[in-house]
Amino acid sequence: MELAYIPSPSHGVVYLGPLPLRGYAFCIIIGVFVAVWLGNKRWVARGGRSGTVADIAVWAVPFGLVGGRLYHVITDYELYFGEGRDWVNAFKVWEGGLGIWGAIALGGLGAWIGARRRGVPMPAYADAVAPGIAFAQALGRWGNWFNQELYGRETHVPWALHITSTTDGRVPGYYHPTFLYESLWCVGVGFLVIWADRRFKLGHGRAFALYVAAYCLGRGWIEYMRVDDAHHILGLRLNDWTALLVFLLAVAYIWISAKKRPGRELQVERGLPAEGETAAGADTGGTGRTASAPDGAADRAEKDTPDDAAGPVDGPAGKAGDADAKADPGPRDAGPGGADEDGAAGAPAEAGVKDEAGTAKKG
Repeated sequence: MELAYIPSPSHGVVYLGPLPLRGYAFCIIIGVFVAVWLGNKRWVARGGRSGTVADIAVWAVPFGLVGGRLYHVITDYELYFGEGRDWVNAFKVWEGGLGIWGAIALGGLGAWIGARRRGVPMPAYADAVAPGIAFAQALGRWGNWFNQELYGRETHVPWALHITSTTDGRVPGYYHPTFLYESLWCVGVGFLVIWADRRFKLGHGRAFALYVAAYCLGRGWIEYMRVDDAHHILGLRLNDWTALLVFLLAVAYIWISAKKRPGRELQVERGLPAEGETAAGADTGGTGRTASAPDGAADRAEKDTPDDAAGPVDGPAGKAGDADAKADPGPRDAGPGGADEDGAAGAPAEAGVKDEAGTAKKG
């Protein structure tokens, strides 16, 4: 007799009148809300608009659910197709069966569509939502507890999971709670990404890649402990090979991206102040430019932020512009937007872009 163990729920559905409230679906929904909430806070801190993350999630979440289900059905097709199986069950998502690999892949496609519609750089968006996705996975794994599924080998540790169901060939007993192991690992991954992003100012998708690499490390050893049926290749479960491949790709992306595009995006949405600026249009030393990335990537500041209107600027940064202006004796017609940085007749300034004094120009 076990003196200590984690009990399993007797059922995974609670009925509110005729409406069924399924534990698995409830965990997924709560996870989505947490991911969107935290992603929005991080996006606003990066200089984005509140609500952008939720707008893009409207595309990402449905795509992710479809992708997760497709991966599960394709890799475990024998559960739904063949003699004695009902293919209709492939559509019963509430009974469990979402592959994270397919959810991230197709969910990423949905996010890319939403990001393009909003004019938002996809890598910056992915960095903002990365820790929230990890926390969402941590919550979602408790859906496996409600369904009494995806547990590990038999054990007698004090935190063993007591399985009581005999559905689909389950054998009642005490097993490693791999759902709990993965849930705790995902919480750690989420905090790791938050810390690393603050410490190293990760950008251009590297925070998301760190989340992917860290998750794959944990998923590898947790997957190895599971005893549910799975396809094996060279003695390893299919998901172990997937975790290894995705881990290598994520690490390679971090290394290559850091070499080619150091630092991170200074501005994530057009017409808004860059990260660390105030709405008054703070700049650095009167140069009229936003602060450069911590790595000194000043060459990207001109690409990521709108050009300020040229004009006399006090201090050393304004001398070159003054000299150019004096060298041209001919009169110029200044358009509504003023002169540009080269002294050419100004095109109308983009609405919402702030000039050096912090006031908004009108287009």
